[in-house]
Amino acid sequence: MEISVSYLNSLYSKEKTILNIEKTTANYIHVDLMDGGFVPQRNFELADVLKLLKNHELPLDIHLMVFDPLIYIDKLAELEPSYITFHLEATKDIVKTIEAIKRHNIKVGLSIKPDTNIMELMPYLSIIDLVLVMSVPPGAGGQSFMPSAVNRVEILKNYRNNNNLTYKIEIDGGINNETLKEVKANIDIAVSGSYICMAKDYQARINLLQEI
Repeated sequence: MEISVSYLNSLYSKEKTILNIEKTTANYIHVDLMDGGFVPQRNFELADVLKLLKNHELPLDIHLMVFDPLIYIDKLAELEPSYITFHLEATKDIVKTIEAIKRHNIKVGLSIKPDTNIMELMPYLSIIDLVLVMSVPPGAGGQSFMPSAVNRVEILKNYRNNNNLTYKIEIDGGINNETLKEVKANIDIAVSGSYICMAKDYQARINLLQEI
């Protein structure tokens, strides 16, 4: 299981938080980008994101919580992220968006909110690299894990196995050393933000997650 660390909520500045993450054994920096439309909160300007992360050392796992994700892809591709994930609910041009990300040789993720029917993902699972299951409503850090996510990741794993597919399963929202136990058997990547970045010792928290 891989660990992707979100810097959305932290004791420190974004710059110092990213430096702290890069000193750990985390597999990815998880980049949450919110436009204030798809979710109520806005937290970025593209120029600021490009400047903040231009010298990143760890791979980037970008999560777009935005309407019209297509308009962000070319610029974000400059960061050479490992993944760009967008929300199924955010656009009618799902296949077009998938293709736009792939043109940059970036892996494609598709995410759904906790109240979205998981069956809506099925037409796209053969053409994407990752499914991000939200275990909280998207748009804010520090929320509590929703137990409904446990069954959703199990369904996705069984579907992958039964259909010889290769997408990874990622979970995001309220992940800590207790909630991770409920889903670890069925996921490939765990996103953790406040649990790690609101602590003084990031590596100690990551160790607790990796030891589960």
